[in-house]
This record gives sequence, structure tokens and C-alpha cells, in this order.
Amino acid sequence: MTSAARIGSHRARRRDAAATREALLAAGTELFAERGYDGVPVAAIAQKAAVNKAMINYHFGGKRNLYLAIVSATFGEMVASVERLAASPRPAPEVLRELIAVVGEIATRRHPHFCSMMLREVLAGGKHLDPALIDKPARILGAVQRIVARGVSDGDFRPVDPLLTHLSLVGSLVFFFATARFRERVLAKRRPAIKPPDAAAYVKHIQDLLTHGLAAERRGARRGA
Repeated sequence: MTSAARIGSHRARRRDAAATREALLAAGTELFAERGYDGVPVAAIAQKAAVNKAMINYHFGGKRNLYLAIVSATFGEMVASVERLAASPRPAPEVLRELIAVVGEIATRRHPHFCSMMLREVLAGGKHLDPALIDKPARILGAVQRIVARGVSDGDFRPVDPLLTHLSLVGSLVFFFATARFRERVLAKRRPAIKPPDAAAYVKHIQDLLTHGLAAERRGARRGA
């Protein structure tokens, strides 16, 4: 085999390995979202990914490490985005709106099954997560706290509890995205049937609800009767 052929063969193997890894991550995320960690056998993940189940051990060292890799990668993406936003000098209401949009983007376009997967994990008390992973959602909370604190300090937000703001933001989005199929069934029962709201409309609704709800009353503003 020539040198060029060996290089080409090596690159092909790397592409195949990367494709296998991505297929396992995608299959695992979807199945864990549908059934929870304990309800998904290794064979089901391999079948959905169309690979030999030995590939799960080869690439991840087992089902648990595959699960942790999914959670770590997705939370890592969120943490990087929200901490960048928290460091922005822009007005806090503007930053908070973008943070909500970023979480919505990750939950719909990039990782559409992640909210369902994490809702199951939360209901299980987070028992499948390592302590180091718990730090990542805590860092998202920290970013929201900094944005809210700056908004209060600048006079853009009224004095509020940042933790309650964080729970309102994350809880609303996670529940909406995790319950899409159930919501579609419920709304279809209405007569006439109600069209389910799309993700973009809901994200904008939460943006408006939070930024308007947190807004400080300006001096000289007329008080309601």
C-alpha cells in the first residue's frame, strides 16, 4: 500500500469512527428521552444507531458513560453560551431575552430530545449524574443570577429573587419542550382542534413574560388604579 493510500485509509477510518460515535449519541439521546436511563438496554441503542453493540463500549466504555457524555456535551454547550451572555455589557433585559432564545435554540434545533431526557432525570432525583455534572446546571443558575443582579443594580429590573427567576425560565422551557407530544394529543381533542403553538412563539412569549414581569417601575410612571 502506498503512503497516500495509507493516509486515505486512516482518514476514512477516522470518519467512520466519528460517524459511529455521533450515531450512538443521537440514538442514545432519543431512547433515553423516551424510556429513561433504566429502560434502555444497550442492544436497543446499538440497533437504533445501526452499529454493533460492542461499539458502545469501544467509544464510551458502556451505557452509563454514553449517557453522561450526552448530558455533559449538551450542558457544556449551554454553559458556554449563557456564561458568555452573562459577561456581556449590554442591558440586562436584552441579555436575558437572548439567553432565553439560546436555550430555546439548543432545546429545539440542536438537541430536540434533551429536555425530555433531562425531565426524566430530574424526576429521578439526578441519580444517574456524577457530582461534577451537577456543577454545569449550577453554572447556568449562576449566569442567570449575575444577569438579574446587574439588571436590578442598573434599575432595569425590580428587586427579585434570581433563583425564582431561573426556575421560572428553565422550568417553563423544559416543560414546554418535553411535553410536546402529549400537548398535541390534548389539543387535538378540542373541537375545533387547536393548533399547538410553535417553539418560536413560545420562546417569544417567555421572553416577553419575564422581561416585562421583571421590569422596574420607572420614576414618574403612573401607578395603576
